Amino acid sequence: MRALFVYPEFPKTFWSYEKILELVNRKVLLPPLGMVTVAAMLPESWDIRLVDRNVREVTEEEWQWAELVVISGMIVQKDDMQRQISVAKAHNLPVMVGGPFATSTPHAPEIAEADYKVLDEGEITLPMFLEALERGESSGTFRSGGDKPDVTATPIPRFDLLELDAYDSMSVQFSRGCPFNCEFCDIIVLYGRKPRTKSPEQLIAELQALYDLGWRRSIFLVDDNFIGNKRNAKLLLPAIRAWQEERGYPFSFSTEASVDLASDEEMMRMMHDARFESVFLGIETPDESSLETARKVQNTRNPLDEAVDRITANGLRVMAGFIIGFDGEKSGAGDRIVDFVTRTGIPAAMMGMLQALPNTALWHRLEKEGRLIQDKEAAKGVNQTNLLNFVPTRPIREIATEYVDAFCALYEPRAYMDRVYSYYLKIGAPRWKAKAKLPSFTDIRALAIVTWRQGIKRNTRSRFWRYMWGMARQNPAMLEQFLVVLAHNEHFLEYRGIVQQEIRDQLATLEKEEQRLEQEKRTAAEPELMTA
Repeated sequence: MRALFVYPEFPKTFWSYEKILELVNRKVLLPPLGMVTVAAMLPESWDIRLVDRNVREVTEEEWQWAELVVISGMIVQKDDMQRQISVAKAHNLPVMVGGPFATSTPHAPEIAEADYKVLDEGEITLPMFLEALERGESSGTFRSGGDKPDVTATPIPRFDLLELDAYDSMSVQFSRGCPFNCEFCDIIVLYGRKPRTKSPEQLIAELQALYDLGWRRSIFLVDDNFIGNKRNAKLLLPAIRAWQEERGYPFSFSTEASVDLASDEEMMRMMHDARFESVFLGIETPDESSLETARKVQNTRNPLDEAVDRITANGLRVMAGFIIGFDGEKSGAGDRIVDFVTRTGIPAAMMGMLQALPNTALWHRLEKEGRLIQDKEAAKGVNQTNLLNFVPTRPIREIATEYVDAFCALYEPRAYMDRVYSYYLKIGAPRWKAKAKLPSFTDIRALAIVTWRQGIKRNTRSRFWRYMWGMARQNPAMLEQFLVVLAHNEHFLEYRGIVQQEIRDQLATLEKEEQRLEQEKRTAAEPELMTA
């Protein structure tokens, strides 16, 4: 079987980092780990090609070559999923879809043309699909019935199918699932509340596979909560550290974790010693009442400011996600997020308006209350520029305005520089020592461009040089990381404009819809008035 894997295009989002990727001559931040994992589960006799449409277009020769097209993606990729399915059908090719979007909304119109829907986790449903294919079945939907696979049997992903030079970072996965019960989260819907982990030997084998392919850059552990199973995470980390030490620490790591990481000094030390450089925290909001409403009670047990400071002191750069639009939220939520981020110094603070994702507890509650704005199978995505997809408890224009104002304030160039500088003065210096290497031409070019823009061209020039000198004197071990994080604002500066324009357009559309509905009401009332 000749199978063509097609990964759909992402729209521009907070995490797309186009301007940063341009600086380092990369096209995409992360690869489609799910697709290369599925590819590894298929029979060895299959001939497989993969095209990531965020890297390049599918060629006509590839469409002609294929006997089966495999498409997977997230909700935010649904529009391009539909386009690629249509192109495949125009070539008379059978299409198999899977992944988070298809699993959460199997009857969505965007995937209606697909012949096979291989849903839930592939370790269980992919063998069902292969058996159906052997029987000559031309369509089918395959589900796990709620069963969760043992991921210790998951094979090493087919990293060899990727165009490695196109990616800034590589992805691996250690665990699936999260023990918490946040109302808005779809992770527990897709993967359950009992975190399942691979063995340390498995994960090390994946790192070795990447190393053998020549990879020498950063790796993102895509676990939705790396410390969801703390015991197993602590068994893994010494193995990573030993592997890193033997090879001169060729990889830096980042991951996602819950805020209670801050209460585990041993875990933070072990992560730092294995060369984990950053961790993403779902802080969501500094408003305790909103956290309780969202059932994110793990964020209320200790002061969030102190948690961020403890993680930072252990040498882990904090990235954080924030949400605006919770039920019962009081005016000024955007300002309170800005104050919190400024106070803690968190460099990268992702903000978005709350979205009710399909089949989450939030979705079902709002559906019961009659507050969902759109049909169940037409859920928008989770792009940070989407308005809320439900009727909030305060005016939607107020929430949208606060969101735009907060985002623009966070990434105003001078405010961003001030925040990053204060943050890197207090971050712990690394205890590991990576093998020295000469900077590449790409690295030197990126440094020159950032220095020109931020240190000469813009009105940030005095801050830039003052802060560079201050960092060189006070925390020299973090000077390179500090400069890299300063460069990230090249993306955020452009994204500020995207946020403003897209929210403005959506509010204008909303206003027109409200005017249309009001006109319909007046028109309907006119006969009654004439009769009276």
